[in-house]
Amino acid sequence: MFRDGSDGGDGGDEERGTVRLGDALGTEHVAINRYRIAPGDGFPSGLHAHADQEEVFVVVAGSATFETLEGDVRVEAGEAIRFAPGEFQTGHNDGDGDDDLVAFALGAPRDSDDVRVPATCPDCGADSLRLATDGDLTFACPACEAEHTPAPCPDCGRDDLGFTTDDANDPVVECGDCGARFDDAPLER
Repeated sequence: MFRDGSDGGDGGDEERGTVRLGDALGTEHVAINRYRIAPGDGFPSGLHAHADQEEVFVVVAGSATFETLEGDVRVEAGEAIRFAPGEFQTGHNDGDGDDDLVAFALGAPRDSDDVRVPATCPDCGADSLRLATDGDLTFACPACEAEHTPAPCPDCGRDDLGFTTDDANDPVVECGDCGARFDDAPLER
């Protein structure tokens, strides 16, 4: 048994962030994470897909908006949402006021070795790149095996870029520092 001090409610004084319950419980086939997210903040990863993992998010306090390529979906406390392998998604706490979002994420299989971002390969035109998970931030094309590294923001030169969706639900890259948006991910070869 593992206890993180959470009663599943809004808890007020509980620390924000991620608790990897699957690690603490020693699960072999399912990843279990608990997230506590401040208003206006998002889950720790931008728009992405797990090519080899199904994910279910259960909201237990507050509300979340999940961005997908099909549109935004609002999920309230007591509701859940499922993402199939290969389905792009990201989410954030869209609650009003001071209410934290508390949600659990369950993923199977437990270890996802194929995380994709919606970036076009400049070498072959494939529509998603695999995120390297072994240290340095790099992207590999599953179609042609070309490797690319993220470039800084072309407008401000900073490195705070992330994938999100625009008003038409198309993937874009947004700079967290200057707010600039790009249809294609700035990549170095």
